[in-house]
Amino acid sequence: MLKSGILNPHINSLLSRVRHTNTLVIADRGFPFWPQIETIDLTLVDDIPTVLNVLQAITMNFVVGNAWMASEFRNGASAETLSAFEALVPKIQYEPHTDFKRRVPSAIGLIRTADTTPYSNIILESA
Repeated sequence: MLKSGILNPHINSLLSRVRHTNTLVIADRGFPFWPQIETIDLTLVDDIPTVLNVLQAITMNFVVGNAWMASEFRNGASAETLSAFEALVPKIQYEPHTDFKRRVPSAIGLIRTADTTPYSNIILESA
């Protein structure tokens, strides 16, 4: 029995299949459904868990090569929230959300959270 780290068996399975340069999406609760992508829904109630919560758990054992977020997030988020994301993933590239969404279909999986923060979605590419 696992006693620490990520305990969710679906997330463990998904993460174990991520290879070099594969991408993984961690999304807020309003992110569109993509039927061709394996989706793990973690929503419980508003903001439990958040994208940042999941990102904190995943980055303990996930080596991030590149990361993308919508520039609309950077323009609307507080300095504290931006700092929290950038502390976990220092090389975030910001782009318009329409460009961000073009990257989604090639992802190996999507983890949907209950985050209510607009545009808080992130795509992680494994190193």
